[in-house]
Amino acid sequence: MTNSDFFAFTDTTLPVREEQQAAFQNAWQFLALPGNWFTGAERVAIAAESRKAYACQLCQQRKDSLSPASVTGSHDSSGLLPVAVVDIVHRCITDQNRITQRWVDGLLEAGINGHDAQGEYVEIIGVVVLIYSIDEFMRGIGAPPEPLPEPLAGEPSWYRPPNLETETGFVPMIPVDGNTGDEADLWSEMTANVLRALTLVPNNLRHWKMLSDQMYVPLPFMGQPGLETGRAIDRMQVELVAGRVSSHNECFY
Repeated sequence: MTNSDFFAFTDTTLPVREEQQAAFQNAWQFLALPGNWFTGAERVAIAAESRKAYACQLCQQRKDSLSPASVTGSHDSSGLLPVAVVDIVHRCITDQNRITQRWVDGLLEAGINGHDAQGEYVEIIGVVVLIYSIDEFMRGIGAPPEPLPEPLAGEPSWYRPPNLETETGFVPMIPVDGNTGDEADLWSEMTANVLRALTLVPNNLRHWKMLSDQMYVPLPFMGQPGLETGRAIDRMQVELVAGRVSSHNECFY
């Protein structure tokens, strides 16, 4: 299948902008490609696992408990990915507001997929954010989840940006003034910590920006709430929806 075969939106009568359709199609192509630390097959498996998390009994028990660490057991999973990868995916989908520095540090110390645990963690987050955002949009318009793409062959790039700082978040990220060299395109005049959080795997941020530009507002608009985006709803309505979604998702940021 080619990009154009995905996201035809034949199961809904609601109009979807061509730019948004193209962003979704590009996201599916990115999902199928080898990443920095995972193959295309592993990345598609991570996407599939994020969909399975909703029905996981262990996740539900942890969500209902005072502390997720008090509940042990095995996730309901496909069995295609290491246990640590599954745990990250499921936690991000079902109990993300209780992710702590201590939990992340424990994962990184134990190892995730046998290579660069920090990079692997950030790449997993990037894939989960991508598919979660699109799946929730599809659910919101009453359309079924899009079939996942067939993974493309090839090895990960094993690329880690050279200029990173470790003083701000749970994982290393590119400094505000560190978008140089191969990372010069990540932002121009402004950025934010919530964006830099993905920069240990720069392509995560590149493709998240393409998606966010269409599903929210382009990056230059974020710091200028007076600017209109030309969308069907005005900027105040956009921010109202964004704030409500953040609250519903228990965003701790």
